[in-house]
Amino acid sequence: MTDSSNVVAAAGLACRRGERLLFSGLNLAVLPGEIVWVRGANGQGKTSLLRLLAGLARPEAGRIDHGADRARVYVGHANALKDDLSVAESLMFLSLLHGFDTDAEAQERALRRFGLHSRRDAPVRTLSQGQRRRVALARLCSAPATALWLLDEPFDALDAEGVDALNNLLAEHAARGGSVLLTSHVPLILSSPTPITVQLNEAAGA
Repeated sequence: MTDSSNVVAAAGLACRRGERLLFSGLNLAVLPGEIVWVRGANGQGKTSLLRLLAGLARPEAGRIDHGADRARVYVGHANALKDDLSVAESLMFLSLLHGFDTDAEAQERALRRFGLHSRRDAPVRTLSQGQRRRVALARLCSAPATALWLLDEPFDALDAEGVDALNNLLAEHAARGGSVLLTSHVPLILSSPTPITVQLNEAAGA
């Protein structure tokens, strides 16, 4: 499973939550330019897998190898925004947290891309759930070109405009040699590149 061309690879991976073994014997590899869609029933361990690959949790067993010089960006199901910050302040905070480019023009482009420019000074507490999701995702615009994006239900709460903005961003990231591993209960409509589907209960031994 170890290969210098892999952005991330997992071998014999097992994950436990409390007394329950979510999955075991999982083998997975992601290459540059790939978008991998992890599917599985609720409670199968999709979010837990993303957290393992992001380095936010430790596996019960197995090994995870990350490609050299590849940044990792994890966007969880929760938006992790503070109600009292403005949209612009929130995006700046998220970018700083990841060590991304915080140039004012880059931040402005990200806001425009996700249709948030007119709300840049609005407090987060006044935003809809879809708008909050857009703020959380806008940080991806400043991520390194070859980064691995680990996205947990990124389309959640997005309207048609937000879905289009995210799909375009995913395709552009892959075209630059970046990689994406995501979960989604919404069918993916990307065609370039065609997403690689991994069914968690089939890829794992449990």
